[in-house]
Amino acid sequence: QVQLAESGGGLVQSGGSLRLSCAASGSVFVFNTMAWFRQAPGKEREFVASITAGALPYYADSVKGRFTISRENAKNNIYLQMNQLKPEDTAVYFCNTISRSAPWGQGTQVTVSS
Repeated sequence: QVQLAESGGGLVQSGGSLRLSCAASGSVFVFNTMAWFRQAPGKEREFVASITAGALPYYADSVKGRFTISRENAKNNIYLQMNQLKPEDTAVYFCNTISRSAPWGQGTQVTVSS
């Protein structure tokens, strides 16, 4: 069974940085474009960034230039380096395939104070 486990969230001041990690088990990871999503209170879950099996990244406009997605295929991990964080980045962050085909993990809370 595929499982996704996010970690690395926390409380940080505006302008600070965090690095999120996602560990994927099962076969979901190897051939798929993987992605980060986030959900703020009262809002829909939204796309943040994705990375193809060949490590080509793509970013939502709201995070472009501030966030960097990467993957480590040997460990079935993906990462999200978040710099210049803003209060509007506050959300629960999730990883999944770009098509959201795997069961969702619990996510990791990111809180940015102003």
